[in-house]
This record gives sequence, C-alpha cells and structure tokens, in this order.
Amino acid sequence: MKTGINIFGEPLKPCSNDPKTGFYRDGCCNTGDDDFGMHTVCAVVTDEFLEFSKKVGNDLSTPQPQWKFPGLKSGDHWCLCARRWLEAYSAGVAPKVDLEATHEKTLKVVPMNVLLKHAYKPRTD
Repeated sequence: MKTGINIFGEPLKPCSNDPKTGFYRDGCCNTGDDDFGMHTVCAVVTDEFLEFSKKVGNDLSTPQPQWKFPGLKSGDHWCLCARRWLEAYSAGVAPKVDLEATHEKTLKVVPMNVLLKHAYKPRTD
C-alpha cells in the first residue's frame, strides 16, 4: 500500500506499530475508498477519551482477541475516525493529535486550526 500525505502536504509518518494501528493495520493512518469511517487522525488517547468513546458506542479499551485488538490505554497512539475525533472535540474530550501522522483527508472533516490547537508535543526530558 502506498503511504499517504499528511495535513502539511508531506509524506505521512507512522502513527503506531505497538499497538498496530490504521484501517489497514499498517501502522499508518492511511485511508481508501473502503475506509468508510475515514480512520485518518493519529490521536494519543486518554482515559477521558476512551470513556467518552465507550459511552457513544465504540469501546476501544476492551481487548477483542478475535480481531487481534489488544484494547487501548491512555498514551497509546491510534488512528481514529475523523468524525469521532470531531465529536470528541465538540464534547470537550478530544485527545491530542500527532499532526505529521494525520492524513490530509482529515481536513475534509476537521479544520486545520482546530488540529493545530490539539497538536501532540512529545516530552523531550
């Protein structure tokens, strides 16, 4: 699969290989015509977001071995659906976003200025 372009027009960086994320489970937030949810936002999930997601019908914290899904915990990087991230933003619980690993198609749903305000900045100490 060809790697996509991020929101800055540069090659898409990997989001996570542990846990392995992405609609195609390639570690990147790539998308295609078969990805109806548009899993394009590389988010750094929080307990608050995971609780919100579970309440609205998408339990991301419980392991699902039959899908090789380990369940997420706070701090994991995961490719979220752009509309779900925007829903969390509207509810005040949007997780930070790794902008270089977020696919450019996200901009069809989430404005650039909103993403920039939620930029993930890794600790350097």
